[in-house]
Amino acid sequence: MTPRQVKTIVVIPAFDEQGKIGRVIAKIPPGLADQVLVVDDCSNDDTAREAEQAGAFLIRHQENRGVGASIRTGIDHALANDYDIVAILSGDDQHDPNDLKEMLKLVSDEGFDFVQGSRRFAGLDAPNIGWFRRASTWFYAQVFRAASGFPCTDATNGGRVFRTRILRDRKIDLWQEWLNTYELEPYLLYKAIKNGLRVREAPMKVIYHGRGTSKMRPVRDWWRIFKPMIFLVLGLKK
Repeated sequence: MTPRQVKTIVVIPAFDEQGKIGRVIAKIPPGLADQVLVVDDCSNDDTAREAEQAGAFLIRHQENRGVGASIRTGIDHALANDYDIVAILSGDDQHDPNDLKEMLKLVSDEGFDFVQGSRRFAGLDAPNIGWFRRASTWFYAQVFRAASGFPCTDATNGGRVFRTRILRDRKIDLWQEWLNTYELEPYLLYKAIKNGLRVREAPMKVIYHGRGTSKMRPVRDWWRIFKPMIFLVLGLKK
């Protein structure tokens, strides 16, 4: 009996990414994944149509729910369709999808359960990054390192790859309403580390176009990415 082929899906959460989402999909190397899924979080523009025209499978939220909820929708689709590996890629054209090759190899061939992309793993690789984001992403990585015990260099990079089987662990509960926005991504990384999974970082460049493409807002959204560490360390959430 031949072994079952490992199924891989690239999940791209997207909100108002017209003019970018098509470029993201076009950059994904042929054969990298069995399916490219765009989860459109009720965009106000032509993100959904552009994604479908570029060849992606589309799931569209009927109301805006947040990036965490969009990633969760993609994960639900992956679990329901027996995908073995999920790669998450930002929809704003900040990443080079070619960086996913090494990350996928670390999971599929070298046995890691979770690979977190890092713009600092091999030295800062973030063209046009501003001073505030340079400082804030570095500071967050230091706090995350202290809280988790994992020697991370970049805990806010939107690129990551993981095995779907880790989500069958009841200690990792992504289906909590408080994880709907930016909370879900640091929650998942933190839980993977604390549950003793094989976790490592790999290089993933972040490109800042013009004034920047991130939709994160100071104070409100930075609280959202700090919240999982605080709540989990204090035992306020599971």
